[in-house]
Amino acid sequence: MSILKDFSVSTVAAGFVTVLVGFTSSAVIIFQAAQALGASPAEIASWIWALGIGIGVTSFGLSLYYKMPVVTAWSTPGAALLISSASGLSMAEAIGGFLISAGLIILTGFSGLFERTMRKIPISIASAMLAGILIKFGMNVFVAMTSQFVMVFGMFLVYLFARRFQPRYAVMLTLLVGVIYAGFANLLTFNVVQFQFASPIWIMPVFSMQSLAIGLPLFIVTMTSQNIPGVSVLRASGYHAPISPIMGWIGIVNAVLAPLGAFALNLAAITAAICTGREAHEDSHKRYTAALSAGILYVLIGIFGATITSLFLAFPHELILAIAGLALFGTVANGLATALHQEAEREAALITFLVTASGITLWGIGAAFWGLLAGIIALVISRYRKVIQIA
Repeated sequence: MSILKDFSVSTVAAGFVTVLVGFTSSAVIIFQAAQALGASPAEIASWIWALGIGIGVTSFGLSLYYKMPVVTAWSTPGAALLISSASGLSMAEAIGGFLISAGLIILTGFSGLFERTMRKIPISIASAMLAGILIKFGMNVFVAMTSQFVMVFGMFLVYLFARRFQPRYAVMLTLLVGVIYAGFANLLTFNVVQFQFASPIWIMPVFSMQSLAIGLPLFIVTMTSQNIPGVSVLRASGYHAPISPIMGWIGIVNAVLAPLGAFALNLAAITAAICTGREAHEDSHKRYTAALSAGILYVLIGIFGATITSLFLAFPHELILAIAGLALFGTVANGLATALHQEAEREAALITFLVTASGITLWGIGAAFWGLLAGIIALVISRYRKVIQIA
């Protein structure tokens, strides 16, 4: 089969790193969100099952259909919103809120409203926002050296040499060296890994004003902080995917799995950049297999629940920081180059980058949205000023 021929060691490795980074970087927030709503351990496992299956099915199905690396994820800002807004909210009402959010995603997706809005955003502003989102991950490579210098510096050197002589396998070789060192240094905690399946638990939704009060903010946060950057990743990497049906189908899967704990599914940004970059494959037409690999692994996470959770959490934190940052070096560089290419839009792009990189959060909405808004305002004022001067 031609699909099997498109797979390579580098795309499988990129898929693995995508899941490793995506899961370990924010899984604890999911646990906290579920606990804030009074979820039992079995219900928390159901959340992981639903989210893993949802991300796996959408990543695999959409990437296979469009032959593009369409990577999805759970809404980390959405989970943070649940943690801060769960007081007095029952699990059934929260599920109702999840369904309201999913319904709005379906509506804005299939109606084309979201895609029409995205088309009006200049590529320089979108690329600057992407670079601002990812810059912290690149910096974390060197932050991680403060606590595990030998391991991280060794990974850094391997990455540089591999990029020079074997760029296709740079991330894979870097990860391999990091794991080997962690093993010899007794930094891997595989002794806590336990074999255990997760079982889905259906909770009947309840619709109330409290459901609406959580559903609307969840929708807004997911669209602004997750889906907009997710589209920017695809665009910055040269993939012009049909956003409307993609968003609609993600919303449908989200709605089906919401009563089982899938609070919000969306396009991935940070982890998607691992699959869309050159490190995944030199041939951009074959990078979709990296997303297929990630999709399969996410399904396994859902099925095995606690087993996969403990397996991924067995890796040292510094290794995760290092491999995530190194895997995104190329994407950050490309984002900055595209953002600053046009002199007329350079200042607006710089403002977008700085605001996004600041990590500011206002009214529960993340820095990606505010960076985008600041850049657009700066660009509009700049163009207005030029019109006045010409007149």
